[in-house]
Amino acid sequence: MALTPDDVVTKQFQHVRFKEGFDPDEVDDFLDEIVVEWRKALAENEELKAKLAAYESGASAPAAAEEEPVEAEEVEEAPAPAPKTVSADETGSATATAGIIELAQRLHDEHVAEGIAQRDQLISDAKSQAAAIISDAETRGREEKARLDRERVALEGRISELRTFERDYRAQLRSYIEGKLRDLETTATTSGSTPVSAIGL
Repeated sequence: MALTPDDVVTKQFQHVRFKEGFDPDEVDDFLDEIVVEWRKALAENEELKAKLAAYESGASAPAAAEEEPVEAEEVEEAPAPAPKTVSADETGSATATAGIIELAQRLHDEHVAEGIAQRDQLISDAKSQAAAIISDAETRGREEKARLDRERVALEGRISELRTFERDYRAQLRSYIEGKLRDLETTATTSGSTPVSAIGL
């Protein structure tokens, strides 16, 4: 199948995951097709130039033999436009080649610009996602700190209550023990004044 400039313009390359740009193998294969078609076009161009030169040289020889010398000069001058035709072909081929190269360059620039835009978009998305994650983490951190502060206040209140209970309990226990000691002393004093015979010993 012959390659046309439209094929170059409309060629779509597959994007490669996790890398910028296109699949290098696919691009190389397409460029190989372009090279093959250009070589064919150049070979055809050279072949046509050779045929044209052979045709013009073969047509001018009999005409020069039949006509007078003055007319022979005119015949010799007549083939002069032929190189212009060849140079026009060369110019057309060069123009077509330059056009294809320009199209390829423009496609390359568009793909590079598209890749840069995608890269910038990915970086922007990643930055916004990172900012959202950081914000969420900070919010959770503040909430967790507030919860721990509330628990700390509650525990400090409970500790204060337990210390008050301990203090009151110690005071009550001390009073109870002191009361029992007083009762013992009173009992001992009373029993000390009682005769031993009254106790039953």
